[in-house]
Amino acid sequence: MLKKLNYVLNILIGSFIGVFIGRGAYVLWDYRTHPDLYALQSAPWYTSILVNGIFLIVVLIVAGIIKLAIRKKIKSPQ
Repeated sequence: MLKKLNYVLNILIGSFIGVFIGRGAYVLWDYRTHPDLYALQSAPWYTSILVNGIFLIVVLIVAGIIKLAIRKKIKSPQ
């Protein structure tokens, strides 16, 4: 059961990283094709990338803590 949870966490981590990279690439592309739209905003164009990055870091920290707990539980003799 713990190995399955570890596997699911690996998929979750990979998915969040992939979405972050894809979203960042899209925002960069959109900024380069429509810079005038981003000039109207009060925040810099990369603000959404930073917010998504902070969310990603929080998710990775939580998933890492869970993975460490799983690893410790799997290695401990029962």
